[in-house]
Amino acid sequence: MNRPRLFIITPPNMDAETFAPNLEAALSGGDVACVLIYQPDANTKTRQDAAEKLVPIIQAAGAAALIYNDTQVAGRTGADGAHIDTSLDDIKMAVESLQPAKIVGAGGTKLKHEDMETAETGVDYLFIGRLDLEEKEEPHDKTLSKAQWWAELFETPCVALAGSTLDSANAAAATGADFVALKSAIWDHPEGPAAAVASANIILDGHEFQDTE
Repeated sequence: MNRPRLFIITPPNMDAETFAPNLEAALSGGDVACVLIYQPDANTKTRQDAAEKLVPIIQAAGAAALIYNDTQVAGRTGADGAHIDTSLDDIKMAVESLQPAKIVGAGGTKLKHEDMETAETGVDYLFIGRLDLEEKEEPHDKTLSKAQWWAELFETPCVALAGSTLDSANAAAATGADFVALKSAIWDHPEGPAAAVASANIILDGHEFQDTE
């Protein structure tokens, strides 16, 4: 099993035009598997405008561009997929409308049986951790325990949400998750987002899991 890869999440209230250079810098810092364009309070036009600006930047760097809770914008802007966490029915509809051409990821679950129901829809990954909760320095205990449980038992890849510090990626990666998600730890790094991504990859390099068979 390869070491976990980095999954980065944009600031929720960013302006795409002014944010674009920060995104380009982050993607220049090293391996990034995907970027979630996270605008929970935006309307469709704002999401589309942001995606039209940011999706090409993400894809040019070899990462997957994902749109938060908007399959139409994902389809219209050539994004690689969508991340859905509104309801199980919405996740099912996204899988039906976007796969297999595009990625569908899902999250927002609270209970383990909800995680299993979500995976049964055929999503490409399960996101563990709540995007709508205030960030703490370290990952939430529930995120860590659930990610470890999931990684040990299930085939659907999982993303473990780390905390607001780069060091918190250690705890998230130690769960065995396929991806480690970072938010403000990337954008608020004192040396800039490129340095943050480079440092995060060094941390993840220390978590290469070996097959036990």
